[in-house]
Parts: sequence; C-alpha cells; structure tokens
Amino acid sequence: MTIELSKELRAQAVASIERYFREHMDEKIGNIAAGGLLGFFLEEIGPVVYNKAVADVQERLQTRVSEIDLEVHEDEFQYWRKHERQARAPKR
Repeated sequence: MTIELSKELRAQAVASIERYFREHMDEKIGNIAAGGLLGFFLEEIGPVVYNKAVADVQERLQTRVSEIDLEVHEDEFQYWRKHERQARAPKR
C-alpha cells in the first residue's frame, strides 16, 4: 500500500523538513531535496508506522469487542422475577 499525502499536507511536510534542517542541522535543504527525503520516509518508514497504528487499533477493537457482552447483556427469564417483585411491593 502506497502512502499518499494530499498536496496541502505534502507542502506542509516539505516546509517542516526544510525548517528542521535549518534549525537543527545548521544546514539548508532545498524544496526538491526535502520532497525527495519525504518520499523516501513515506516509502521506507511509513509502512512501519502505518502497520503499528493498524495493530494498535486492532488491539483496541478486540478489547472493546470482548467487553460487549458486559455492556449489552440482558438477564434471561426475568418476567416472573419482575412481576413477583411488583406483587410484593407495598401499594401506595
């Protein structure tokens, strides 16, 4: 799966890479070089981050699914218990 960014996000990412090099590497990187570096990271490291995110979501969903019975559980055969309680309740 190829990770694609919209034009706006790509432009923001390239600008961020340029700024990072300017402020932390004491070196200027051009727009084309920053775009190339972004492309490399998206292709080489992006899948690692993507797969980790998918695994994290799967784990959270599996936890939620395993707890569904607690959230939506209904006790069986409650008709007679409910009516017996109502019959024993003091009349007002």
